[in-house]
Amino acid sequence: MLEKLGNIVKFITKYFSVWIILGVVAAFYNPEPFKPLAKYVPYCIMAVMLSMGLTVSIDDFKLVFSRPKDVFWGIVLRYMIMPFIALMLTKVLNLPPAIAAGLILVGCCPSGVASNVMTFLARGDTALSITVSTINTIIAPFITPFMFAFLVGSIVPVDASAILMDILKIVLIPVFLGAVIRGFASEFIDKIMPVIPIVSVIAIFITTSSGFALSANKLANVALIAFVAVILHNVLGLATGYWAARGVGMPHFKAKALSFEIGMENGGLAMALALAHLAPLAFIPAAIFNLAHNVTGPMLASYWREQEEKKELTEKEQKTLQS
Repeated sequence: MLEKLGNIVKFITKYFSVWIILGVVAAFYNPEPFKPLAKYVPYCIMAVMLSMGLTVSIDDFKLVFSRPKDVFWGIVLRYMIMPFIALMLTKVLNLPPAIAAGLILVGCCPSGVASNVMTFLARGDTALSITVSTINTIIAPFITPFMFAFLVGSIVPVDASAILMDILKIVLIPVFLGAVIRGFASEFIDKIMPVIPIVSVIAIFITTSSGFALSANKLANVALIAFVAVILHNVLGLATGYWAARGVGMPHFKAKALSFEIGMENGGLAMALALAHLAPLAFIPAAIFNLAHNVTGPMLASYWREQEEKKELTEKEQKTLQS
C-alpha cells in the first residue's frame, strides 16, 4: 500500500512546478475561490517545517564540531549575500515599495530543503548543505525579523517582534516537534517518509494560489518588473554564493553546496510572512521565487552533474590508454 502511494507521490512531486503554475493561472483568472485559502497558509508552512523536522537527526549537527569553518561560512555568507543583493536590486530597478519589501523578505529567509536535493543531484557536499540549511532554519527566528526590519524599515513599516513570534510558531516549534517525533518513532517515520513530500506540494499549492488570488487585481501592473527582479536575485545569489565560497578557500565540491544554500530560499516561509505582515502585493516576489528556483536550481545541478560525469569518463579513458 505504502509502495503504491509512494509511486503516486513521486508522480505528483515530479510535476510539482506544473501543479503550482496551474494553480497560479486559475487563481489569477478566478481569484474568489482561492482567497479563503489564505487563512490556512501559516498552517501549511508549519506542516512543511514539521516534515523537515522529521528528517533531522544528530548526524546533521556533527559537522558543526568536525568542520566548524565550513559551517561558519555557510551561515555567514547566507545572511550576508541574499539580503543585500535584494536591497541593491530594489534601488537599481526602482521597485515599488511593496515589491521591494517582498524581495528583501525573500533574501532574509533561510534556505529550504530544495537546496539539499540540488546539492545531492549536483554531486556537491550534501552533508554540508543539510547541516547549513538546518542551522540556518533554526537561527532564522533570531536573524530574519531584525535583518528584514533593518533593511526595509525605511520603505514600509515593519513590526520585527511580530515577525519573530510568527517565525517561532511557523518554523522553530514545528521543526523541533518533528525532530522529537523522529527521536521517539524513527522506524515508523522511515516507513512513511516516501509519502511525506506530498505535504510540501499541497502546502505550496495552497500558499501560492491564495497569494496570487489576493493580489490578482494589481498583478498585471507589476508582474514584469517583479519577475525580472526575482530572476536576477536568484541567479546572482547562486553565482555569488559559489564564488564567495571559493573566495574563502572552499573547493568546488563544497562551493556547489553553498551556491544552492545561498541562492535557493524558503519561499513558502517568505510567502506566509508577506501575507501576514505586508501588503498582498509583497507576496509576489516570494511566489515567483518559489517557482523560479525550482527551475534554475535543477538546471545548475544538471550542468554540474554532467561536468562531473564527463570528468569521470575522461579519467576512465586515460586509465584505459595507460593500461
